[in-house]
Amino acid sequence: MTNKALSALGMAMRAGKLVTGDETVLKAVKQGKARLVIVAADASDNTRKKYRDKCATYDVELVEAFDRYTLGAAIGKEARVIVAIADEGFASLIRKQLGKHSEVENID
Repeated sequence: MTNKALSALGMAMRAGKLVTGDETVLKAVKQGKARLVIVAADASDNTRKKYRDKCATYDVELVEAFDRYTLGAAIGKEARVIVAIADEGFASLIRKQLGKHSEVENID
């Protein structure tokens, strides 16, 4: 199931609907452009807390999934710790695929 989520991330990247990098993702969240934020499961505690807090403040869904290398490979880049999907269609597709993977994974 996660392969479909990773494929959707790659499609979102090619479509220009994916934002990556610490500052650009924060900017997208603050501007209301991010529909879904994915933090790598192996991100530092500080990074996960920072995005958990920001996403809660701006009412953006946050998911912890994959590791930094899998996330980077899915979008054709090197290791990535944080990405944001800026399109509701792609965000919905990825949510659906991640939900099939495990509904109890990464719950706080």
